[in-house]
Amino acid sequence: MSLLKSAAVAALGAGITFGAVAARGQAALSLTEDVAHRSHDIHWPTGFTPEDADLYAHNEILVAAPCTTVWRHIVEAPKWPSWYPNSQNVHILGGGDALQQDSRFIFDTFGIHIDAHVGEYASGTRIGWFGNGPNINAYHTWLLADAPGGCQVVTEEVAKGPGAIAIRKPDPAAMHKGHDLWLGRLKALSEQHS
Repeated sequence: MSLLKSAAVAALGAGITFGAVAARGQAALSLTEDVAHRSHDIHWPTGFTPEDADLYAHNEILVAAPCTTVWRHIVEAPKWPSWYPNSQNVHILGGGDALQQDSRFIFDTFGIHIDAHVGEYASGTRIGWFGNGPNINAYHTWLLADAPGGCQVVTEEVAKGPGAIAIRKPDPAAMHKGHDLWLGRLKALSEQHS
């Protein structure tokens, strides 16, 4: 088993209960179903569209809190490990406590060390970052919109390379489940602090 695959399997088995939260109240969707539900409002960079993906996830949730509250929790990346167990060792390079346009940051997720760079930033509504790790390149994006009852949050991610395939092979819904957990924890935190 490769080092990357071992790390991904270890992360999945390390007490991270991905299936505990379902953003739409359903079992995790398959890769094909995620593509069918993708948001056409996402701005995908060249080479990082769902069609380019070896691994892709679409997740969304309605949060009963203002988008300003939800946004704050997303961009305060160094605080992610306190509420999202699939992120560790998050540091914004060059200092600061919140992501912004062109921020560079590092973190560990799915047992993989990621070097990330914010490529899209529209305060309060959109953020997207490129993430590179051993044998994996990804683009993760968030879209927030005011909605009746709160804030509609969409997150989508495209991952490419042998590392993405190693995550997908044992469980094609692994990234979807991880993002369900992220959204569920984001919802609970935001609603608690609104």
